Amino acid sequence: MWISPAYAQAAGGGVGFDIVSLAPLVLIFVVFYFLLIRPQQQKMKAHRAMLGAIRRNDRVLTGGGIIGTVTKVVSDTELIVEIAEGVRVRVARGTVAEVLSRTEPVAAPGGGGGEARPAEQKPQSLLDRLGLGGRK
Repeated sequence: MWISPAYAQAAGGGVGFDIVSLAPLVLIFVVFYFLLIRPQQQKMKAHRAMLGAIRRNDRVLTGGGIIGTVTKVVSDTELIVEIAEGVRVRVARGTVAEVLSRTEPVAAPGGGGGEARPAEQKPQSLLDRLGLGGRK
């Protein structure tokens, strides 16, 4: 005969679950969590907080690249943004990518415990500075 019979060899060791073979997969998941998943969650949380804090007169940049000033907060999901003088568009709050400049909240009338904003003063003329200007 040209072909010799093949005999089954006895199994070496038991083929079972080995914790060492699972360690690289766990290590890869931990690295992905700390380098990708966790920073993305923190970024989303900060973006949600930024969207929730949008007020009137804030300058915003939309996802489409339009820069404008918030003139009215319609609801939790919509804003009215003025992009040019007299040109107002309705924008979904979620499309705001960034708040470029933020306005300070106005102190409540009657001194609601917050820090009061100083009243704006008109620029004084030279005569007023010298004490020669007439008072009305």
